[in-house]
Amino acid sequence: MRLRSFAMVLAASGLLLLTGGPSTFAQSEPQRGRSLFSLFWQVPERSSVQPRQRTRPAPPQTRRRPPQMVRDDPVIPKVDVNHHVLVVGDTLADQIAIGLADSLGDRADVAVQRKAKADSGLVRTDFYDWPKAVVELLAADPKVMVGVISLGPNDRQAIREGEVTHEPLSERWLQIYKSRIETVSAAFAAKRIPLIWAGAPPMQNTRLSADLTVLNDLFRKGVEAGGGQFVDLWTPYLDAENRYSAMGPDVDGQTTRLRLGDGVHFTKAGARKAAHFVDVIIRRILDRTPSENVIALPTGQGEGAEQQPGAVERLIDRMVSGRPEDFAFVPVLPARPLAGPILPLTGAAPAGGETALLASIQDARGRGDAAIQLDRIFGDGVAPEPKPGRADDFRWPRPN
Repeated sequence: MRLRSFAMVLAASGLLLLTGGPSTFAQSEPQRGRSLFSLFWQVPERSSVQPRQRTRPAPPQTRRRPPQMVRDDPVIPKVDVNHHVLVVGDTLADQIAIGLADSLGDRADVAVQRKAKADSGLVRTDFYDWPKAVVELLAADPKVMVGVISLGPNDRQAIREGEVTHEPLSERWLQIYKSRIETVSAAFAAKRIPLIWAGAPPMQNTRLSADLTVLNDLFRKGVEAGGGQFVDLWTPYLDAENRYSAMGPDVDGQTTRLRLGDGVHFTKAGARKAAHFVDVIIRRILDRTPSENVIALPTGQGEGAEQQPGAVERLIDRMVSGRPEDFAFVPVLPARPLAGPILPLTGAAPAGGETALLASIQDARGRGDAAIQLDRIFGDGVAPEPKPGRADDFRWPRPN
């Protein structure tokens, strides 16, 4: 009996030694389902405290630059600007002025002057008096070469004449509005400055568009009466069914958005398209305007001096010596016409010894059987007799 008790105590002591004492049992008591092997062989557990890892500082992130767009037509810096394009009107006119500054970027001698006033028109002269302002702007800038104006969407308001108020588009209202258009046009005509009046484009509001068609007709008649030109911006902003469309082709022919969500103003592409129609007329005026930077070249006295050997060197020596009497300036040559004299193809020869290219239709067709056949075909309208095997031979059965 004692031997059995001693053996049990010895076994318990060995078990305690193997498991690490009572603390191991206390720690493993809440862990259910441990295997029998873990009771006799303790597996070292990983410490819950992880060693601190050294972290490298993140490299500084450089902000990626957006790709730079290279223009096919580089902007030429404005040097020695001789001509100003004065743009007046409302916000639509200001957008057209921005488009003109872009389209005329290849002309170093032309600058666009943006003098538009937001929410302005020809009705509220108490807010901004355009007939008076135009006179002041033209007097302050002697370099104005051409004027551009566009307004109208803000003018659907009543006009006060003394104590009387005239409703929009009434008979008296139209008379007063027309007189103000003529006053603006006359201010440019008095300075001999061409005026380009850009008509209002169609609007998303159908009632506003209907009223603007009436105003555009007044703009056209008023500016043309003063010698100016009217630019129609109505058709370029319509769809295939002649309705208002915010989308359409731009100046490059690509379909894009041309109008903003308010249905009135232009997008950047829409303003550039409107400026294109005005730019065409401005360039025509520029081509007819003589340049102020033309320098007359001196030439030697007598004809044929420039053909003699060393004539250019001697001419330079005389110019450097400071003797203006030794050379004369070349007079300005007259502009060459766009086309030569018109010569009639038929009829009598014109006066002055010039002969016509052809005397008559009969001479052009010749004589003989061929001429008779041509007269029957083109003169009498008689078709020639079909020949076998030709496309106009419809006889059936076909002859052998």
